Amino acid sequence: MSFIFTANRSKRGSPVIGMPCPSVYLGTVFFLLMRSIVIIGNGIAGITAAREIRKRSDDSLTVISSETDHFFSRTALMYVYMGQLEPHHLKPYEDWFWPKNRINLLRAHVEKINFDQKTLFLSGSSAGEELSYDVLILALGSTPNPLGLPGEQLAGVQGLYGLPDLARMQADTVGVREAVVVGGGLIGIELCEMLLSKGIRPTFVVREKSYWNSVLPDEESALVTNHIREHHVDLRLNTELTGLIDDGSGRVGQVTTSTGETLPAQFVGISVGVRPNIHFLRHTALETDRGILVNNFLETNLPDVYAIGDCVQHRIPPPGRKPLEQIWYTGRIMGETLAQTLTGTQTAYRPGVFFNSAKFFDIEYQTYGNAPARPDEHPDLQSFYWQHETRKLALRIYFRADTGAVVGMNTLGIRQRQAVWTEWIETEKPIGWIIGHLVDANFDPEFFRRYEPDMAAQFTRQFPQWPVETRPKKRLLFSW
Repeated sequence: MSFIFTANRSKRGSPVIGMPCPSVYLGTVFFLLMRSIVIIGNGIAGITAAREIRKRSDDSLTVISSETDHFFSRTALMYVYMGQLEPHHLKPYEDWFWPKNRINLLRAHVEKINFDQKTLFLSGSSAGEELSYDVLILALGSTPNPLGLPGEQLAGVQGLYGLPDLARMQADTVGVREAVVVGGGLIGIELCEMLLSKGIRPTFVVREKSYWNSVLPDEESALVTNHIREHHVDLRLNTELTGLIDDGSGRVGQVTTSTGETLPAQFVGISVGVRPNIHFLRHTALETDRGILVNNFLETNLPDVYAIGDCVQHRIPPPGRKPLEQIWYTGRIMGETLAQTLTGTQTAYRPGVFFNSAKFFDIEYQTYGNAPARPDEHPDLQSFYWQHETRKLALRIYFRADTGAVVGMNTLGIRQRQAVWTEWIETEKPIGWIIGHLVDANFDPEFFRRYEPDMAAQFTRQFPQWPVETRPKKRLLFSW
């Protein structure tokens, strides 16, 4: 039991419970039992919420997952397949961490939720078929989109989302000679790199005119497209899969495409995006659209029910953000934010300046702020694009046409400091000033060649109306 002295209330009027020790706010006294907080999902969002709540309270914490016993790093799955990591390296925490911190991990599948009775109905659990909660956190993650084609259930056809997918891929690519990867996203290029590591040369089927053209502007997309082909990937553009053909044993043997080709394939990797994993909640009192609808405090329409991570759809997205953002770090921020609210400090979700990063084989990609794929469709914006003659390095900066304030950037092959770009975008630094200070954002190791003078020279030729403000040279303390 806990004696909590508080009149600080959440938006729904229920007391906000803090640490189980006396604290005085406005003098109203509540006698409360320690809460049972149940989190469905052991991904980055759910586990971050559990860890942060435990730091601030003695509430009972249970994390339910039907996928794995322990939290693991999804972004590192490819490196296990490629032999660069061992499976146990996927777990950021030792197994003793969970009991030591009194976080109960339950391997079970949630079949149904009775929101009125605050009860979960489980299967596959030794804990019984029902579990009650005081506070429910839905961190359900996402699920890969299907192709929607006959033959999709054949052996050798799969996506790459979790540990079961990794195990399937390890088994199903043994002895494979030809493979096809479908979909031009980030998982698609990871699948290509994984297959190449086993000596399997993939055919990469992409419906756009160039790789990831829905996200990257034409120049950056062309640069990455060329780089993919240089790595011995048979990239087929403006092409879609139309069928998967059984080899006679229940395994895929061929695929057909929209261009009329039939390609041999003993393995087909699917990378056509993901969607919120909320199918079992569709016909309940919980309000959903594409995802679970939440306000800026990550509250759903039901009392004591919250949602975080990939399954979330924001009713009013934070500035510069989309209603659905299925990115690793946004799940982490949501978990941290909700933990603050549930332990006495009501906190709105504020992810700040958008950023993302990826790796296209050996070219690193970073993006910050507002960086539209079609700059010419935004008359209020201008963009400066620099590309090295090797077609391995590029930088694009977006800025307001009227004031010159920088709003976003893309970079390929030149590592940049996140904190620096975040501060520049938040404070609306002018483009001329930033061009003169680009060296401050460069995060490449010492002795790497620096290209900032080349960028500044090209910018001056292209945009003479925006003078470059060069950095003052450091004075020597002594002269000889």
